[in-house]
Amino acid sequence: MVIKVFLASSSGSTAIKKKQQDVVGFLEALKVDYTQLDIACNEENRMWMRQNVPVDKKPTNGIPLPPQIFNEDSYCGDYDTFFDAKEDNSVYAFLGLPPPPGSKANAQEEDEQEEADEDREEEDLQSEEEEELRQLEDEEAEVQEDEEEEEEEEEEEDMEETQEEEAE
Repeated sequence: MVIKVFLASSSGSTAIKKKQQDVVGFLEALKVDYTQLDIACNEENRMWMRQNVPVDKKPTNGIPLPPQIFNEDSYCGDYDTFFDAKEDNSVYAFLGLPPPPGSKANAQEEDEQEEADEDREEEDLQSEEEEELRQLEDEEAEVQEDEEEEEEEEEEEDMEETQEEEAE
């Protein structure tokens, strides 16, 4: 997945230049693989960018200004949405990229996964304990039945002995 940043190399607007520098500088700092596509010198790039920015994301005049950011052919957003993602620490999600190993977002995902694993282990342990308890109760019931049978047998033997003694 390649991030495409549509820029204007020869923009007269200092605001646009600063926004472009901010996006490119931040992507470089994050070591995100991206490609710069110039819309000032390349008509194909300009037309592609204009055609692929969703209608609901275009300004009222219908012409989106650089920088515009895409992940391959999927529109990510303009500078304002990039800035919001940057402020929310969600740039990787904004770009449609997985967070790098060791990052805060990745650490959070790992923590959530660990919690889920621990919950499953706890449930498994609880199930095992419940099964062991059932087995103990079954064994106890069997022992009790055996004892009751023995008592009945002893009572029968005692009765037989008593009857034999009375018969004599």
